[in-house]
Amino acid sequence: MISNQILQDTVDGIKAISRTDLCVMDTEGKALASTIADVSGYVESVLIFAQSLAESQMMQGYQFFKVFDENQLEYIILVKGESDDVYMVGKLAAFQIQNLLVAYKERFDKDNFIKNLLLDNLLLVDIYNRAKKLHIETDVKRLVYIIETKRDKDSNALETVRGLFAAKSRDFITAVDEKNIILVREVKQGEDYDDFYKTANVIVDMLSNSNLPKVNIAFGTVVDEIKEVSRSYKEAKMALAVGKIFYEDQNVVAYSHLGIGRLIYQLPLPLCKMFIREIFEGKSPDDFDEETLATINKFFENSLNVSETSRQLYIHRNTLVYRLDKLQKQTNLDLRVFEDAITFKIALMVVKYMKYMESIEF
Repeated sequence: MISNQILQDTVDGIKAISRTDLCVMDTEGKALASTIADVSGYVESVLIFAQSLAESQMMQGYQFFKVFDENQLEYIILVKGESDDVYMVGKLAAFQIQNLLVAYKERFDKDNFIKNLLLDNLLLVDIYNRAKKLHIETDVKRLVYIIETKRDKDSNALETVRGLFAAKSRDFITAVDEKNIILVREVKQGEDYDDFYKTANVIVDMLSNSNLPKVNIAFGTVVDEIKEVSRSYKEAKMALAVGKIFYEDQNVVAYSHLGIGRLIYQLPLPLCKMFIREIFEGKSPDDFDEETLATINKFFENSLNVSETSRQLYIHRNTLVYRLDKLQKQTNLDLRVFEDAITFKIALMVVKYMKYMESIEF
């Protein structure tokens, strides 16, 4: 359905060109858009005209016109005046609104198609048949972005994203739930992941300027055919979830850059708990004091470099060695040994994953 604002913009434009007043009403005589101050006296005439077989009619100094949507009466247009010029203005207005109905219906059909495509609700044969009817290319490279806002049903964010990509007719913007906006974007030849990140950061900047709370964006991998778009969408969904656990300081996360976090995210919780019990013998990294945890994180940040870590922590090298020796006695893991360091790092990530999963269950 065309919004009342679009209808009002249309009648305002027609009046500006033709200097003729007009009004668009629904089939029950309610004014939806008008350049006429008061049309309440014409409601009965509109209802009578709606029941008649005529497509246009002159009554009470106005000319009435019908606008159909697939043989269903949708709107009635009143145009002030009885001359042939006014009749022409009315016919042009009806033609314009008819075209708007077709355009919006096509957009609605495409939107439904993209939603069902993302959610795997279509058979393979239906994907190609419907894409052909909707004039959607099936063999171009595409990438799916998920844009998460913190507000439910944020139409402003959706319209902002649509405004960014409206000129690109082969990009699609839709929403499949309350908080997430989906952008199915065509990938141009020569574009790489640096370009994909730039696009995501442009969206973040635009939405941030709209006074929205924190915006998170995740995107999947490039797919070659339209039937694979749902795969990129699923990848983007996983990237969004994994990013919240392991990369909470990043606004933009790519599925292909998730690293080991992607593997940990797919582990069953019982297996994670068993792993932590075996590594820490019933303890948890949460049991370590803040000083120890800060030392561990800084040691990992500096690629197990003792000298650089001690410098950044403003402690003597021997103090750092003492802390690492103490940690080794507690866990039987020596972080100066690469294999033990990897085991400890994975264990920290597993604990973080477990805490996140437990938090969303309640």
